[in-house]
Amino acid sequence: MRTSAVSRIRFLVGSLALSVLALAGGPARAESAAGGARTATREELALLHDVLHQTAEHYRRWAFSEHRIVRDTKGQIKTETRLTHDPSKPYAEQWVPISINGREPTEREKAQYRRRGEKGADSESQFGYVRHPDARNRRTLGELIELDRASIASESPTHLVFEVPLLKQGNERFPPEKFQVLARIRKEGARLESIAVKLRESFRSRLVFKVKSGEGTLNFATIDPKYPPALVGIEGDAAASVLFVPIGGSMELKRTDLRHVKLFDERFDVQIGTLKAIDF
Repeated sequence: MRTSAVSRIRFLVGSLALSVLALAGGPARAESAAGGARTATREELALLHDVLHQTAEHYRRWAFSEHRIVRDTKGQIKTETRLTHDPSKPYAEQWVPISINGREPTEREKAQYRRRGEKGADSESQFGYVRHPDARNRRTLGELIELDRASIASESPTHLVFEVPLLKQGNERFPPEKFQVLARIRKEGARLESIAVKLRESFRSRLVFKVKSGEGTLNFATIDPKYPPALVGIEGDAAASVLFVPIGGSMELKRTDLRHVKLFDERFDVQIGTLKAIDF
């Protein structure tokens, strides 16, 4: 597989890592399989590569309306945002806020979204989350997945659920024994349905930050049979503590009115750099 394609696949999983531990996620939907996990065959690994590759190739080519709700640990709404995104438009027009916390966006907020489009991959992800100041100096979860070592976590007559391991060397932030990454694929049509991350048990990072729980799922659906599935939703929750002060909450994100479009970059026959996963 081409290096750029691998990077796009890692972007998908890395974006999910951000979503889980920055309040986005939900449990994986895996069918039970008699006998538990097993080694994936060469054909199944090829299927996993191909499905993720195709999805990643078209990931940035969807315009959509988005509704995002972030709640605190008590279920109270902290922020609610409605926006539209159209990557076929000039950069400053690609992200447009419709409402923020039930009111019309201020001119300052509109300007922030215009800058989001202008800065693009240099500063923010396709989800619109701000890059962590140290992001360039540390490896993200997306850079640590090992697709070629994936196994079959469960299967049914209609689905395969792959468990994708994480690298151990150079991986201080996402210890492989603490995290589980799952990719759920429908056999008929070879379509990706979800990518999920689940924290197996709590762990401490840099002594002052303890991650206690977290589950997350990126949900995909077929919008147009001519193209691979598109991201249509994220659900989930996370809990952690900083210096023994509890933090956390949940986030639900839904995308509607999806349209497959030609990227603004492609109008000028310009090949832009592959997006790198943003981290929390």
